Amino acid sequence: MIAQLTLDELAALMKSAAGLTVDPEEMANRPEVTFAEYGLDSLGLLGIVGELENRYERSLPPDAERAKTPQDFLDLVNTNTNTNTNTNTNTDTVTTGA
Repeated sequence: MIAQLTLDELAALMKSAAGLTVDPEEMANRPEVTFAEYGLDSLGLLGIVGELENRYERSLPPDAERAKTPQDFLDLVNTNTNTNTNTNTNTDTVTTGA
């Protein structure tokens, strides 16, 4: 089972991949702010995608490296990591609940 990526972890990845210090609370309070506004360019985001692919030992969706905001990125990554490897079916792949 793969845990959900959080804003805290994303902020740490932004620091390690691009040297940017970003407050996770600010990202949570301002979900419309883009990666570019934080100073993260496409190459930095690609580095984050690569790190996560290595960590989870699976590919992330191609849209992940084109996400415009941290919230968009988290939504894509967490949706992808919470499904089975076969992402073409939706039957019985998500069985977690409250």
